[in-house]
Amino acid sequence: MTKKRTGAWLAVQALERLGVRYTFGIPGVHNTEIYDELNSSALITPVLVTHEGGAAFMADAVSRTSDSTGTLVIVPAAGATHAASGIGEAFLDGIPMLVICGGIRRDSGRRYQLHEIDQQGFMRGLTKACFLIERHADIVPTLYQAWRIANEGEPGPVFVEIPVELQLFPAEVGDELPAPPRLEPPPLPPAEALRRAAELLRGARRPGLFLGWGARGAGAQTRAIAEYLQAPVATTLQGLSAFEAQHPLHCGFGFGAAAVPAARGAFEGCDAMLAVGTRFGEIATGSYGVAVPAALVHQDINPAVFDANYPAAVRLPGDAAPVLTALLAELQRLGPARAPDSALQQRIARAKADYQRAWLAHDSRGRVNPARFFQALREVLPDDVITVVDDGNHTYLTAELFPVRSLGSLIVPTDFNAMGYAAPAAIGAKLANPRREVVAIIGDGAFMMSCMELVSATRLGLGLVCFIFHDGELSQIAQAQQIPYNRKPCTALGAVDFAGVAQATGADYVAIASDAQLAEGIARARASAARGRVAVVDVAIDYSRRTAFTEGAVKVNFRRFPLAQRLRMVTRAVKRRISG
Repeated sequence: MTKKRTGAWLAVQALERLGVRYTFGIPGVHNTEIYDELNSSALITPVLVTHEGGAAFMADAVSRTSDSTGTLVIVPAAGATHAASGIGEAFLDGIPMLVICGGIRRDSGRRYQLHEIDQQGFMRGLTKACFLIERHADIVPTLYQAWRIANEGEPGPVFVEIPVELQLFPAEVGDELPAPPRLEPPPLPPAEALRRAAELLRGARRPGLFLGWGARGAGAQTRAIAEYLQAPVATTLQGLSAFEAQHPLHCGFGFGAAAVPAARGAFEGCDAMLAVGTRFGEIATGSYGVAVPAALVHQDINPAVFDANYPAAVRLPGDAAPVLTALLAELQRLGPARAPDSALQQRIARAKADYQRAWLAHDSRGRVNPARFFQALREVLPDDVITVVDDGNHTYLTAELFPVRSLGSLIVPTDFNAMGYAAPAAIGAKLANPRREVVAIIGDGAFMMSCMELVSATRLGLGLVCFIFHDGELSQIAQAQQIPYNRKPCTALGAVDFAGVAQATGADYVAIASDAQLAEGIARARASAARGRVAVVDVAIDYSRRTAFTEGAVKVNFRRFPLAQRLRMVTRAVKRRISG
């Protein structure tokens, strides 16, 4: 039997069967029929945003912090271009996303229609796949296929264009919709590869683990392997969510010249490495300033990352949890676990404590010391708090000074590095996790890019806290300019009244001007969030002390320049310092 159904009805039915709980976007003439159907859905809540870029960051956060795939419903052309930053972030960070976009009419015979661009060509470089649906019968199968592609292998966004005439007009379709797809787990690596990997790691004198975002679902396995080998554990920026900071073998972010001291010391002389769910990208390696041992065992769900930057002795393709379960079994066949290395664990703990003390001793001249801020925050937040971080100097301060105690509980834009991520992403995280606390750490420049999205949070009654690190400039770039150029062009933001922003968006405002105000200010902000209100916390942060990452990455890049260029830059900086 068949029934007449509109394309909009079919699309919403497919999304419901795929477990989509929220859609994000703005209605327009090319998707109003879908929004009308969403309004009737008992399973999906459509969320109106102030800008499609914010919609994409919200969808990204839903995918990162829940088992539901973040989904956009946007208008063509401007909606797609506005959302592109968030789509690109998901693409480079490996985050599943469905991008459902309206399309112009193809049955009118007219050219130069409203929003008429080649959306497929535009989106092809930002997504895993693009689809243009041409028949009603293809809507449900195509959305199912898009969801499967978005979630299988290394995840990413998939773009689906549904022309407006398919949405509006009914056509005969089958009476029963097909069942949604199921993801098939990738196969395990060959037994010989697992055996060789175990031998390399077991035979090493000083093995180490380096974990990326892809390891976050394998916490039990990475803990067991680290303890079996008594190996220190370092992480990428996103990998901070993959291993609890309170574990005695946890070292912190990075392991090379731009890493925190605990990791630099623990990985000195590392002669074998198990790298899980990492591409060894630029940020993860501090601009490739790491020494990766020849005995590298590289595990990742995407085989294309193997040997891209550092050659692997053994490659282990597949999903981290089952692959590492098999690897642990191979290790255990080789003999009992190593005795706890108390000396290594004490060195790690001592290096962490020394680094913390150095930061706490820093004179912030009446402003807020970053270490004291994160210490005060960590003391009161639950272990499972979801912390959303934007892109900027505050990113690396968070990475170095805020211990992440729960798997998957910190999310941060990395490879695409889109500023403006955190405020909307915090909204998505709170929607997907209404019973957990959500806090965002945002630089003032990044906050200015998307702060009006807090209107959406206020309208939805979401309780969350946005800590704004307010120093009046784009500090990460300003510091990178100051070191070689001795000046900071085009990074001063000017005066911004964040109390006015809070008032305009319906949020509560809290000012923290010094260390003495930290406890009270944080408590007031959390109390607002507990009442279902947004709190904007204006933190007068001191950025005068540089992070290990900033200093290390600048030095690594400088040393890579040809000698003549290094001399030119040093001479220029000295002349400018003398001349003022």
